[in-house]
Amino acid sequence: MTATPSGRMRQTILDLLKDPAAHFPAARRDVAEAGVTARAVAAELGLPRRTALAHLTFLTRLGLLRTRRVRCRTRYRRDEVRIAEVARFFEKGW
Repeated sequence: MTATPSGRMRQTILDLLKDPAAHFPAARRDVAEAGVTARAVAAELGLPRRTALAHLTFLTRLGLLRTRRVRCRTRYRRDEVRIAEVARFFEKGW
């Protein structure tokens, strides 16, 4: 997943969401619990919102991110259990 520029961007997104409070301090609510919006990720990475949303959607479909609707916005956060499963899968050599 990290051999291409897209893969490196997705890895960066996962790294940002590992400690959202440090990377998204302007959020009004507890970002570790509620998650981060696509707009906030796009602003942090300097990407268009649609591009960030495409990466977040891809990671969500893989099961690495969980979503939560808060009012009219979708918030994203890491699914640590699933990420650990995938890491074990690759450690075994698939």
